[in-house]
Amino acid sequence: MSTHKNHPYHLVDISPWPILGSLSALILMTGMIKWFHFFQTNLFFLGITSMILIMFQWWRDISREGTFQGSHTFLVTMGLRWGMILFITSEVFFFLSFFWSFFHNSLSPSIEIGMLWPPKGISTFNPMQIPFLNTLILLSSGLTVTWAHHSLMENNFKQTFQSLLITVILGIYFSILQGYEYIESSFSISDAVYGSSFYMATGFHGIHVIIGSTFLLTCLIRHINNHFSQIHHFGFEAAAWYWHFVDIVWLFLYISIYWWGS
Repeated sequence: MSTHKNHPYHLVDISPWPILGSLSALILMTGMIKWFHFFQTNLFFLGITSMILIMFQWWRDISREGTFQGSHTFLVTMGLRWGMILFITSEVFFFLSFFWSFFHNSLSPSIEIGMLWPPKGISTFNPMQIPFLNTLILLSSGLTVTWAHHSLMENNFKQTFQSLLITVILGIYFSILQGYEYIESSFSISDAVYGSSFYMATGFHGIHVIIGSTFLLTCLIRHINNHFSQIHHFGFEAAAWYWHFVDIVWLFLYISIYWWGS
């Protein structure tokens, strides 16, 4: 069969990764349920391992299509841009639901929690300690990822590598500090509506930071392998957009939950 085509669209080849990725996600979620209810982690780690292997091979195929096979034409790239924009828009509404819940409960505390906010017995975090440090870390990472983008557009390989590496390190540092904060916390997710609101909002944001750090780490590896050029680097742009979104959500979380809500 001829590989030539007379149109600018990308007709995706048959791939085993979507169905295998779905099955590994099912194993992962089932493993989480087994972990939470029976305190057994074997199925969870099996799901994590299979998910990582499938992600690696799926992203490898996409990188080959976009970098070496020339499948990501201008028209295809525009479609990818709109897809990323709509995805981030859906994420905005996802976090909007958590903020809605938080303000609904905090502005009019119910009688079940003593009509107090925070509820009696909840010892909140000092917003000027780890939360403030994490805010500085994320704001700094926003600057470094912008530095990486401008360096890439100027074809400066060294500065792109340095700034992207700093961004990944800051993302990992943020996750470590948030994990430490959770360990030292005096309340849990089951402590009234405050605990539920706090851990759902900050926890999902933490997951997004981990995903964004993985996204940027993948871009760093691709940059080392010379996959990006001055005019063809949408994979990195998408990661930068996602990271800026994570930064903005954290600012709202810090101001509303850590500072105002405490």
